[in-house]
Formats: sequence, C-alpha cells, structure tokens
Amino acid sequence: MQAALTATGLVCRRGDRLLWGPLDLAVRPGQALHLTGPNGIGKTSMLRIAAGLLRPMAGQVERDGSFALLDGAVALDEQQALGTALAFWQRLDPAAMPLERLGLDQLLDVPVRYLSTGQRKRAGLARLIGQGARHWLLDEPLNALDDAGVALVEALIAERQAAGGAVIVASHQPIRLCDAAVLDLRTHAA
Repeated sequence: MQAALTATGLVCRRGDRLLWGPLDLAVRPGQALHLTGPNGIGKTSMLRIAAGLLRPMAGQVERDGSFALLDGAVALDEQQALGTALAFWQRLDPAAMPLERLGLDQLLDVPVRYLSTGQRKRAGLARLIGQGARHWLLDEPLNALDDAGVALVEALIAERQAAGGAVIVASHQPIRLCDAAVLDLRTHAA
C-alpha cells in the first residue's frame, strides 16, 4: 500500500535556528501519527511542511491524495454570522459540514466574533470536514474543547482513519488515536 505521506531527509529551520532534521517518515492510509515535543520544537512547522505551505530547509515530501489542515486560523469573517461565514466556504468546497453533530446548528445566526474559543474550534472542524480532503493535518485539535468536544474529535479522527484517511496530529494533550505512531521531534532536534 502506497503511503499517504512520505518525507525523506526533511530538515526544518526557523530563521537562523535549526529545529530538527534530518527526518524520514511514512504515514499510510488509515494510520495516525502523533507529533509531540515541547513548544518551539517545530510541530506546527512539520504540519505546514506536510501541507505544502512551508518549504523545508532540505528534503522532500510526497503526498498521495488530498490534505486539509486545521490550525489556529479558522479563517471566518468575524463580522458575519457563523452560517454566512461557513456558507462562503461551502460554495468553494461543497462537501457536507455536519453542523448539528458539531454543535453548531444553534449558532448559525451568531456573529463569528461572539463565538467562544471552543465554538471556533468546532467551526474549524466544520471547515476541515467541508473540504472533503482524504487526509487530515491537525494542529492542537483539542485546545479549548470540553470533554464532549474531545470525544467528538477523537471519534471524527477514528472515522477518517476507518475511511482510509491518514491523520497527523500535533498535540500537547493526550489524545486517543487508533493505529498511531508517535514521533517526538526532540529525537530529531538539532
């Protein structure tokens, strides 16, 4: 089975500081990879490299299939009602967003600027799912979520994996992942 994401010889630098590398990895469809390490080690940079949004200092990444990234930037118009803001993205990425399941169906008339941090995280999850990408890259997906929200994220990840999607998660918090490998970036720190 071909890997969803293969990285060879990756080296990551922030400014003049070498963060980690060289690094080789392969994540196959249906597998999860949990990126760990202290703040500033380059977990978010690793996800951005995997998404193709950041160039590594050295090495290469090969992707098989579509990838979607959930990070701290939800990219919703703060002045719009949540329903209007999500509808904008739905016109671009027409996959269904499970608004009721995410607890957003009662918030569609609320301006985005009034949403709590946890509600914004759920809106980000709606956007992620709405992209219809096969594989997910998740940066701190449990931040600001209550116990029910954490359980929901873990269930969504398990469902994505069961459907053949690879999931790479950067998280400081414990998270239940099926068939997960753990990559502590400290073991590759410069």
